Amino acid sequence: MPKPINTHYLKTEDDPRRQAVLARAHAGYSANSQIRFALGECSLGSILVAASEIGICAIALGDGPDLLARELRDRFPQAELIGGDHEFDQWVAKVVGFVEAPAIGLDLPLDIRGTAFQQRVWQALRQIPVGEKASYTDIAQRIGAPKAVRAVAGACAANTLAVAIPCHRVVRSDGSLSGYRWGVKRKAELLRRENPA
Repeated sequence: MPKPINTHYLKTEDDPRRQAVLARAHAGYSANSQIRFALGECSLGSILVAASEIGICAIALGDGPDLLARELRDRFPQAELIGGDHEFDQWVAKVVGFVEAPAIGLDLPLDIRGTAFQQRVWQALRQIPVGEKASYTDIAQRIGAPKAVRAVAGACAANTLAVAIPCHRVVRSDGSLSGYRWGVKRKAELLRRENPA
């Protein structure tokens, strides 16, 4: 029986246990890494939530659970994939609740991995308040790389944490919707939920 996820120390920056976990994380997901996951349904279709020992490492939306599970296996080929337990089911419920009602917020530890540039973009996305939008150009300017608009779009496309890193809040300069890893219809619905007026 796998150990339950112990996360109480992950939000404390100076806790040595957090530092040890993060040090292991920077080495990547190895053959002895464990990824907990659960599949479910929400009003936007199927949903997959996965977590490493650091925090949520994947939130995916799709048209069916089989494809989402296959994508998870492809993303973490070396890791041991383990079905969630009762504690993890509570995390999944929080994610689904956030999808359904974005105003409640999402306060879970995240395991965010990417290049330094992607990390800067994703941090800027997390600063866009619920109900607001920003253009790719706005994000490029916010991170101090005003000519990197296409790279910002690429970072949005590489995001694997739907809703937790709100790339759905990024639109074209004219305000129109552009691509979304989990479908433009889902992007439009997420934006509608965040700004129902």
